[in-house]
Amino acid sequence: MLVDLARFFQACNPSKTLVVGNASDREYYMDFSSVRGGRIIEELGRTITRLSPEHPTCQLFTGHIGCGKSTELLRLKADLEEQGFHVVYFESSQDLDMADVEITDILLAITRQVSQSLEGIKIHMKPRYFQTLLSEVTNFLQTPLDLSIEAELSAGIGKITSKTKDSPALRNRLRQYLEPRTSGILQSINEEFLNPAKATLKQQGKKGLVVIVDNLDRIDNYMKPSGYFQPEYLFVERGEQLSKLDCHVVYTIPLMLIFSNALGRLINRFGVDPKVLPMVPVQKRDGSENQKGIDMLQQMVMARAFPSVDREIWLSLVPQVFDSSETLKKLCKVSGGHLRNLMMLLYRCLQREDPPISKQCLEMVIRQRRNELTLAITSDEWELLREATLKKKIRGTEDYQVLIRSMFVYEYRDDEGSWFDINPVLAEAQELNL
Repeated sequence: MLVDLARFFQACNPSKTLVVGNASDREYYMDFSSVRGGRIIEELGRTITRLSPEHPTCQLFTGHIGCGKSTELLRLKADLEEQGFHVVYFESSQDLDMADVEITDILLAITRQVSQSLEGIKIHMKPRYFQTLLSEVTNFLQTPLDLSIEAELSAGIGKITSKTKDSPALRNRLRQYLEPRTSGILQSINEEFLNPAKATLKQQGKKGLVVIVDNLDRIDNYMKPSGYFQPEYLFVERGEQLSKLDCHVVYTIPLMLIFSNALGRLINRFGVDPKVLPMVPVQKRDGSENQKGIDMLQQMVMARAFPSVDREIWLSLVPQVFDSSETLKKLCKVSGGHLRNLMMLLYRCLQREDPPISKQCLEMVIRQRRNELTLAITSDEWELLREATLKKKIRGTEDYQVLIRSMFVYEYRDDEGSWFDINPVLAEAQELNL
């Protein structure tokens, strides 16, 4: 059996997010919950499905950027839809400037996305507060916007937010108008929009409304005028407002909040512990191989090459993709269990040569990636890396910023809790042993 090179190349694109609800993507999906330390997506789903529609939930989800959060959230969407929920999933980075976000920006983005989704199934909401608000905003901004009374709510909000997204000056003027009205906006969203929408969905046989807001974990960590860094400002200082939407909501949040002194206040604001999606473990705390984690990563790679083939015969097909099983194993181990990095390394190999991928090609790609990472590491950061390698721990927000956000160190979880280890690409760097 030969590899379909074009399909394999496309399936390994590291920028591609698997949409589990699509049959073609479902063939590539691997459930790593058995080695990640818990069935996190099932926990999120159970929290939603076990409560009545009259009891909305608000949950927080985080993890390393590129570790598979979006894929898992799209799996959650597919699971909930199978159970009869109307689910709105969207990437907030499409609506927001991640360098500068306010609560009203998030509320408007959610309203627009939910409205657009409902309009797709012939549910048209016309909240009077918003019709008046959009008209007043147009006059306040003194910029030409065609917002007819007959326009859909999603179109009206979309025209305003698209006009202000790329203009900081215009965006600041909009916020000057909207921020004092945050409570009124939130009340209108609930009373004139979400509650009537849920009632209509119930008439159509739906069990409830779920909104999944992805990519908020990518907001920049800059200091707001309030004196708080943006993640803490949005999710801690203003988190209560985000938790008040009258439907089921799942927010992705920056991983740095898990390592900050604000974690306790964050939990108090939302009343829930954030769910963390860790790396797929390729080794254990004591440095020995985690064979189950490696095996599952190898299966993931082979699924990209032969998605329609029974898993029982994948091992027999390894020679079609790699020059040896050891090359495949080395690829999985050096990824550190970071799924996007695994796909990136594999993709770079495929850019250099057709399968079977040689050991020499993989080593060249690893050296290239190591060089890219080491160029950004200072002498002080190398010292932090040595300490993290020895102690399997990191300390607080500052170390997070240096080590985890830069993907120099990965977090893993086992029965004893969290532990950390260096990105395996850096493990052979000369600077680490100086």
